[in-house]
Amino acid sequence: MSNVKKFDGQVAIVTGASRGIGLAIAERLVQQGARVCITGRKDTALQEAALKLGGPNNALGIAGHSDDVVHQQEVVGSVLDTFGRVDMLVNSTGINPVYGGLMDLEHAAARRIFEVNCLAALSWVQQVHRSWMEEHGGAVVNVASIAGVAHAPGLGFYGASKAMLMHLTRQLGVELGPSMRVNAVAPGVVKTKFASALYENREEEVSENYPLERLGVPSDVAGAVSFLLSEDASWMTGQTVIVDGGVTLVGGS
Repeated sequence: MSNVKKFDGQVAIVTGASRGIGLAIAERLVQQGARVCITGRKDTALQEAALKLGGPNNALGIAGHSDDVVHQQEVVGSVLDTFGRVDMLVNSTGINPVYGGLMDLEHAAARRIFEVNCLAALSWVQQVHRSWMEEHGGAVVNVASIAGVAHAPGLGFYGASKAMLMHLTRQLGVELGPSMRVNAVAPGVVKTKFASALYENREEEVSENYPLERLGVPSDVAGAVSFLLSEDASWMTGQTVIVDGGVTLVGGS
């Protein structure tokens, strides 16, 4: 894990960051010198996470629904009031309330998945663009999934939403350059509460499908996100980096 302070003086918003991948990303950015604002639905968990990140000098925790535009505006305004800038955005929020085939998919659930996984991510980019990045520049990373790359049994619409997020990443990379860069990561199965149904009580069996013979952990994704936000990736935009232990190389998802 790198402790190089490559984000000294910079400020990030990380959505969906009270735990799991989002929190690991926020931790990595703070370790590398950034101050962060983390968001999520549950205030108690957020405040605990913000304290873990170093408290008010390093981190804000602001609760709300990721797809609520008023919440988005409140977060961006609070970050600018508190830290004076917003250089980085990580769209880590994602939901998947259903499992099964597309023929059984309820439209209300599909709309909710689309609104949170796609439309909210775009709206967050719009908010930081209007408020700071259009004039000052910045970097965005969207957290997608390998479910958006290939057939994903039982996760069809979730995968479709992540495929759309990757396309939005490409589109935004074109539209927002040269002052803003927009990239994405597409993780395989990462050991988090969100993904637990995909590996719980059968981790060894699932891991056998991975050339690197293990599932991911949140810090694996955090490292890739840190790279994409940094100057090391200054000539990259519109790209999706697959972080999956090699499973898509052998036809897994």
